[in-house]
Amino acid sequence: MMNQTILLKQRPVGKPTLSDFDFVNEESNVQPKEGEILLETTYISVDPYLRGRMSSAKSYVAPFEVGKPISSGIVAKVIASKNTDFKEGDYVSGLLAWKTKQISTGEGLNKIDPNKVPLSAYLGVVGMTGLTAYCGLTEIGKPKEGETLVVSGAAGAVGTIVGQIGKILGLRVIGIAGSDEKVDMLTSEFGYDEAINYKTTKNIKEAIEAAAPNGVDIYFDNVGGDISEAVLYNINHFARIIVCGAISVYNKTEPQKNETVQPFIVKNSALMQGFIVSNYASKFPEAIQQLATWIAEDKLKYTETIVDGFANTPQAFIDLLDGKNKGKMIVKA
Repeated sequence: MMNQTILLKQRPVGKPTLSDFDFVNEESNVQPKEGEILLETTYISVDPYLRGRMSSAKSYVAPFEVGKPISSGIVAKVIASKNTDFKEGDYVSGLLAWKTKQISTGEGLNKIDPNKVPLSAYLGVVGMTGLTAYCGLTEIGKPKEGETLVVSGAAGAVGTIVGQIGKILGLRVIGIAGSDEKVDMLTSEFGYDEAINYKTTKNIKEAIEAAAPNGVDIYFDNVGGDISEAVLYNINHFARIIVCGAISVYNKTEPQKNETVQPFIVKNSALMQGFIVSNYASKFPEAIQQLATWIAEDKLKYTETIVDGFANTPQAFIDLLDGKNKGKMIVKA
């Protein structure tokens, strides 16, 4: 049996390419020692924030090391155990290396139940993705019934969930996405009131104004750049801007030139706050319970783009940055 590992071969310049990754094959004959478990990867999460970790720039989490394995959220099966907290056949989720098999002490891993929701959902709607959507919107957005919410990157993993939570909480929800197919999906499947295709819309600022005649009270920002600038022109007094990501600029090699945000914030007495989901770790039990309840009540739907094959993980990540996913992008190992 061979064990395959995906390494960061070199730091990408601009958009990552397959040449930035390396594959290592080694014999898989390692067995767990006392207190350890042997895991076999089942599903791998690819996420926009991984692009930042491929850079050497200082951030909220340490960068990946060149020549070392990449890591992300993973669902894995326990195939051998010498740890009393885990037994063979258990499924776990947590931050793990991009390896087909690996040894772990179990620290930082959560046992998950494949009978409650599909295993892949633990990387999405009831995992980091769902927690990001729920905590960002409720803790920073502080939504009030009847307000207007705009979501950029709305057809992505977080965006599809944010919009639905907004509707559950009584908001008017407008999504911004990059294709007519995604726009249709947002309104027909996820209950968005309106959606805008930014690639075919000549004037995003005017399109947002038309879709939100009463202005924008909450903006959930997943993309940054020109789209976010267009939203700023439409915010109301005391608007809340939730900065979750900036995927439009992750591959830029030159500084982005956009309007200065301060005048918009000052004249509207608006709040603009960035966050990472771990800021709200104390809220996770409440959030998971609420998300699971909404799923059971058929109030919250989710979609996934699942790519088959461990070896296709780098390409899935590149495709994610190109917006080729609908909902959560996951690799089935």
